[in-house]
Amino acid sequence: MIKAGIIGATGYAGGELVRILANHRDVKVVWYGSHSYIDQRYSDVYRNMFRVVEDVCRDDNLAELAKEADVIFTATPQGFLAGLLTEDLLSKTKIVDLSADYRIKDVEVYEKWYGIQHKSPQFISEAVYGLCEVNRDKITAKTRLVANPGCYTTCSILTAYPLVREGLIDVDTLIIDAKSGTSGAGRGAKTANLFCEVNENIKAYGVASHRHTPEIEEQLGYAGNCQVTVNFTPHLVPMNRGILVTEYASLRKKADGSLPAYEEIRAVYDKYYGNEKFIRVLEKGVCPETKWVEGSNYVDIGFVIDQRTGRIILMGALDNLVKGAAGQAVQNMNLMFGLRESEGLEMPPCFP
Repeated sequence: MIKAGIIGATGYAGGELVRILANHRDVKVVWYGSHSYIDQRYSDVYRNMFRVVEDVCRDDNLAELAKEADVIFTATPQGFLAGLLTEDLLSKTKIVDLSADYRIKDVEVYEKWYGIQHKSPQFISEAVYGLCEVNRDKITAKTRLVANPGCYTTCSILTAYPLVREGLIDVDTLIIDAKSGTSGAGRGAKTANLFCEVNENIKAYGVASHRHTPEIEEQLGYAGNCQVTVNFTPHLVPMNRGILVTEYASLRKKADGSLPAYEEIRAVYDKYYGNEKFIRVLEKGVCPETKWVEGSNYVDIGFVIDQRTGRIILMGALDNLVKGAAGQAVQNMNLMFGLRESEGLEMPPCFP
C-alpha cells in the first residue's frame, strides 16, 4: 500500500482527497494534516466521514510526515510549500502540490501576480505541471514534485488546447469567460462568501487581474509555441460546485478563404482527446453543463462555429473540487507510482 499524507485535509480540496482516497485500493492515508483542527477526530470536522475515517487530525509538520508517507498532498494556500520545501524533503517522499507555488515557470511572474516572494524558486524547474492529458509523458516514477493545476486553469486550458496546438484559432483574440461555484473560494470564513452575499447573485471578480491568467497564458503558449495574451474573467455563481468556461476566438481561415467545418474541428478534438478517459467531447449541438460532471473527474467539452462572425465558441465544464483539484491530484499520483491512471477515479457524475 502507498502511504499518503494530506496537509490541508480539512479544506474543501483536502476533504475531497480524503473522500476519493477512501476508495483507492492501493493507498492508505496515514496523516490528516490540519492547522485548525489538531487532535480533533476527522469525522467530527466532516460528518460524511463518520465510520469511514477514524483518525484524528494532526499538524502540518512536513518533516515528520515525510518519514511516514510515500506521497504528500499539500492542499494549502500559496506560499506554504514554497516556504518549507527542501532537497532533504524531496529525497524522502513525492509531493503533489495543489497550490500555485510551482505552476508558473517564471518566478518574477509568480511574484507579481501572487504578491508574495517565492521562498524556494530552485525547485520550479523540476516541478512537472500536472495536467495529465497534456504532460502525461513527463509524470513518471522519477517525478518528485508535481504542480497540480487549479480548476479555472484546467478547464480553460483543456477546452482550447487542441485548437491552439493545431493553430486553428488566432490566440490573440482569445477571450475566456469563466464561472465557478463558491467552494472554489475555499472553506475559510469570508464576508463575500456568506449566504446572503452569494445567494440570488452573480458577480465578476479579479477582472483583468485574476492570478490564474498567467498560468493559462503560459501553458497555452507552450501548446502553440507562441506568446499568448488572453482576457480571462471569472465569475462567482450561487452553487456549491462546478466550473463552466465559455471561450471566444477567431478561427483562422483556410487557403480558399473559408472557415474550417464542424467535422474538421471535431477531428482535431478527437485526435487529442479521443482516447482520453476523463475528457468527453460532446455531440454536435450539445453544450456542457456543470450538473453532468458534478462529483466526477470528467471534463465535458463542446463547441459551436459562428459562421456570421468567423469565431468559434468553446465550452468546457468540470467539478472544481475533483478534476479541478483532488481528482487531478490523484490522477497525478497514479502516474507517479505506475498505477492505472484512472484508479480510484472512475465514479460517474452524481445527479441530482
